[in-house]
Amino acid sequence: MQDKPYFCPNCRSNRVKFSVISSFSQRFLKDALSGSVQEVTEAQQIQEAEPIIQCLVCSFTGNEMRFIKQAEREPRMTTSTDPSYT
Repeated sequence: MQDKPYFCPNCRSNRVKFSVISSFSQRFLKDALSGSVQEVTEAQQIQEAEPIIQCLVCSFTGNEMRFIKQAEREPRMTTSTDPSYT
């Protein structure tokens, strides 16, 4: 994952709550007659070209670059705050 800001292109309100989705593959052998599992291998993570990101506000899922490009199109502006009250 890149160290760049995200912005959900769907709900357009979330900039902080996301999850990364990864896929696993696990091989197994079954008995042809009973259907019982005979052998199971260790789960292996499937390497993906680009991470799949999910917005935790609206559940929209897309590739990482889509979230990054949306944040670039609508950058968050920092505003200075004056804590003194007059």
